[in-house]
Amino acid sequence: MTLLNRKHRAIDEAIAAIPHGASIMVGGFGSPGTPFALVDELLAQGQRDLTLIKNDANEPGIGIGKLIAAGRVRRLITSHIGLNRDAIAAMNRGELEVELFPQGLLAEKIRSAGAGHHAFITDIGQGTEIAGKRREIELDGRTWGIEPALYADFALVHAERADRYGNLIYRATASNFNPLMAMAADIVIAQAYRVDEPGSLGLEAIHTPCAFVSQVVEVARDTSEQGRRLHVG
Repeated sequence: MTLLNRKHRAIDEAIAAIPHGASIMVGGFGSPGTPFALVDELLAQGQRDLTLIKNDANEPGIGIGKLIAAGRVRRLITSHIGLNRDAIAAMNRGELEVELFPQGLLAEKIRSAGAGHHAFITDIGQGTEIAGKRREIELDGRTWGIEPALYADFALVHAERADRYGNLIYRATASNFNPLMAMAADIVIAQAYRVDEPGSLGLEAIHTPCAFVSQVVEVARDTSEQGRRLHVG
């Protein structure tokens, strides 16, 4: 395999690197930006006891909703699950552990991890269940909570275009959590509708540099978006 092709993988090969029990960040805000093809391959390969970190639980029958319905997810860290009745039912049965954070706080926990910070201070949720067991400090006459950053073993992200080095370009609102998650995981697997030769993407257009991306997979647009058309939610 040449240097230029080192990060370009077949989808089954890329996902096969994920073991049982892994923690996985999944990009997306609802459907936009969700790496449907990567998630479907994860479902097909059968990894279980997963910890998923995603803004939402998608809807029944699409995206990570398929993994939840199949009982593959042990823990979900998210900002809301209200659109997925399967996730709510699994949580109520005690089959799915759900940890909820306000969306902005979840994003900052991921961003801080990507920036190399172990934690940050915040007053969000002080005195509520959101604060949980986090430690507190006094600073400038105010009480602040120390909120841990959020890391993962893997991140699955969706891009519009990529090159074989792993540079990524996102499209419009599909960027959402993808750039943050691409910086906060040990191994980052990106799907893209086009994987071009190095040098074909303008430097000013690149959103996530290749230094953060471990592997890139080219997927057909109709295959990647099939989950949205076939959802039953």
